[in-house]
This record gives sequence, C-alpha cells and structure tokens, in this order.
Amino acid sequence: MASWQVAALGAYLTILGLLSIYGLHRYHLIWLYYRHRRRRELSPPETTSTPRVTVQLPLFNEACVAERLIDAVAALRYAPGRLEIQVLDDSTDDTRDLVARKVAELRATGVDIVHLHRENRLGFKAGALEAGLAQASGELIAVFDADFVPESDFLLATVPFFENADIGMVQTRWGHLNAPFSLLTRVQAMLLDAHFIFEHFPRNRGGRFFNFNGTAGVWRRRCIEESGGWQHDTLTEDLDLSYRAQLQGWRFLFLPDVVAPAELPIDMAAFKSQQHRWAKGSVQTAMKLLPKIWASEHPLRVKLEATFHLSANFAYLLVLLLCLLMPLVSKIRLEHATGWVSAGIDVSIAIAAFASVLFFYSLSQSVLYPRWWARLIYLPALLCIGVGLSINNARAVFEALSRKQGHFVRTPKHHVVGRQAFSPRYRARTSWQIALELTMAAWCGMALAPAIRGHYWLLAAFVSIFLVGFAWVGGKSAIEGVRSRALATA
Repeated sequence: MASWQVAALGAYLTILGLLSIYGLHRYHLIWLYYRHRRRRELSPPETTSTPRVTVQLPLFNEACVAERLIDAVAALRYAPGRLEIQVLDDSTDDTRDLVARKVAELRATGVDIVHLHRENRLGFKAGALEAGLAQASGELIAVFDADFVPESDFLLATVPFFENADIGMVQTRWGHLNAPFSLLTRVQAMLLDAHFIFEHFPRNRGGRFFNFNGTAGVWRRRCIEESGGWQHDTLTEDLDLSYRAQLQGWRFLFLPDVVAPAELPIDMAAFKSQQHRWAKGSVQTAMKLLPKIWASEHPLRVKLEATFHLSANFAYLLVLLLCLLMPLVSKIRLEHATGWVSAGIDVSIAIAAFASVLFFYSLSQSVLYPRWWARLIYLPALLCIGVGLSINNARAVFEALSRKQGHFVRTPKHHVVGRQAFSPRYRARTSWQIALELTMAAWCGMALAPAIRGHYWLLAAFVSIFLVGFAWVGGKSAIEGVRSRALATA
C-alpha cells in the first residue's frame, strides 16, 4: 500500500473517531434524560401575584402570518390590565400597513397593544427586542416569532414559575403546525423533537446550561438587563444571552409539556438559510463565550457540556472531509484491505454514523408519541438531510471563524397548516452552493461502485446516504430556484 493510501485511510479513520466522540455524547444526553425523567412534570409554585407581562412580537416582512400571530397573542388569558403587547415591526413591505390596521382594530376593543416600527434594521432581531425593551412596562418579557400560534393558556402555564426569584427564563417546547406537509417538514419535526427532549431536558434537569430558542419563552426583565441585554455581535442573540445569563448565576427552566405550535419551513432554501444562521451563530457564540465559560467557577461537567453544545456544528466540517475521502478510501479498501481491517472500519462507521443518530431520534419519538414506530420510516431521510446540509453548515462555520458577520436572513413563512396548499409570496434565495452540492453527490457516487464490487455492504449503505443527501438538498434547491424564477417572470 502506497504511503498516500496509508495517509488517506488514516485520515478517514481519524475523522470517524472524532465523529464517534459526538456520537458518544448523544448517548450521554440520553442517559441524562432517563436519569432525570421523573422530573419531567413540574408543578408551579402556589402564588397569588400577577406580575406585569410584556409580549414582544418581532416582525420583518411577514404579511402571510402577522395577523394570525397577533390574533393568537391578543387571545392570551391573563389578569386584566397586567398584559401589554408590543409588535416590533421592521417591515419594508405592506406588512407595516397590515399590522397597523390590525393593532388599531384590537386597540379599539380594549387590548393593550402597540405597533413600534423602526425605519432601519440596526441589530436585526436583537436590535428590535432591545428597542422594544426600552419602552416595555412588563416585569416579565415573553417573545414569539411570526410563525408561532401560542395557546391561550400559555402565560398561565409559564408565569407562575417566576415566583422563584432565581428563575431568569422559562422555555417551552415547539409544536409543529405543518409537519405532515412534506417529507422535509416531517424530518424537521423529528430534528426539533429530539432537540427539545434529548438536549434541552437533560441539560436543564441535569444542571447544565441550556438556551432560550429565540421564541416561545418568557424572560425576567431584570435577568436580561443584568446579563448585558440583547447584543447583535452574533446571529444567535438568543443563545448568546442565554449563556451570559447563566454565567451570571440565573437559573433557567424548560417545560416539555407546555407546547407552542409553530410553522416549519416548507422549502429547502428556507430550511438551509435557517440552519446556516443557527450554525454560524452558535460558532460565533462559542468564540465569544467559551473562554469565559472555562474561566468561570462552574463545575467541569457544565463546562464540558457547554463545549459540546457550542461546538457541535464543527462536526459538519468533519462530515465534509469524510465525504471528500470516500472515493479514495473505497478504492483502497477494494484493492488492499483484509477481512478484519474491513470489518473494523465498518464497525467504526456503524458507531460513528448510524447507531447513535438512529437511537437518539427513535427514542425521542417514543417519548412524545403513542404511535411512535410509524414515524421511524422517516429516519433514512433524516440521515440524508443531516449529511446533505454539511456544505451549507460547514460554510457557516468557516464564515464564523473568519469573523464575517453577515446579515440576519429571516426564514420565510407562508401560513401553512397541515398539508394545505399555499401561495408562495416569500422565497429564500438560492445560491452557487447548489452546484457544489450536486457535484458532491456525483463525487460520492464514485465511491459506491467499488464498495459494491468488494461486498462492503455497510460502506455502500453509508456512501448511499451521502449521495442521496447531497442530491436531495442540491436537487430540491435547484428545482425551487427554477420555480421561483418562473413565478417572478409570470
């Protein structure tokens, strides 16, 4: 075996080993969940106090869903005279007029609601929240993004927990208004379910840091202010403030049984844009706060979990490198590998790429749904989408590392519930990245034939996931781009 072949195979196995560490971390989170699962349901403290609440609704060009959100928030049940609603509107299209009419209509019926419009987007969402906070009268601050439709008892289920003076934020679980819409939305629902059940819950109940998700949560105003307020030097202002607050000693609480329904992105471009923002923002937050976390007096277990949490998107770089090596390694194995070497590599693949992911997402469905087994048919698609996003999210990581700030690109919403048809008013932009994704699918295809010829069936399955993932993400993005241009010129 030539030296370059040894180097390629060694690099491949090293990457698999590093990915296995993230896989083992998933097992650790599952273990934490089952260790603390009896603490799932919490009863709020008995209280007769009704702190004043300000509900903030940050909007930017949300004509399809703005009225739905405002109506839902106006219907929230709470003590009379103790609820204020701020519509924080940075819109540049007719959303502004639509919101103005809706707010005027509700004010005429006695609802305490104001429409605060900014002429610029300074600081993007973080800037809007900070500007609204300066005019807010509430002791508690609830936030809902445009795609949410909170239940009327949301505040009744969350506010009582602030009777404990050290509680700085309460986060609820996201529901999914349009999960059945497509395969893409079903996969997104599974990803988010696992995030809340096997990341938020074990971190919170296990005494680790976890984060506000930017929406469907309630903050104590004093917690925001004492932690430095909303800052816009990262694209994930929610994650940034969450870690700063917990470093200050504030305690957070996750309520898995309080669900706030929301709309999932329905097209690939919008989903990729959302994931890019989250990935880039988390790396920016890691660069900003990990030194402070490790310099703090918090226990080692807290520091380690924070490191895994904030660095998780670096795994996309490893996946991309693995993909680049695949055709070379597949050919090398066909020409040189002995039986026991091949078996060892395949076992490593199973541990690093299959088992922990399948276990993680399967168990999350079993925790939440009675007929959870029926949902497992979407697991192959989940694996493919995770791999297919690696170019998109690796680019986000590189941008964060190069300190390229970029813009806060909002995710288009369409007022879609269930599987109903829709008229796409807003579309996320497509990019040159599509060509790279399709090229990567073809590159992975070069690794498939040698794996099949050598009867390395687990490797062939592994390669197929990469091939299908890149083809799906790139192909669907390309089709959506063609349709969008056709609609624009129609």
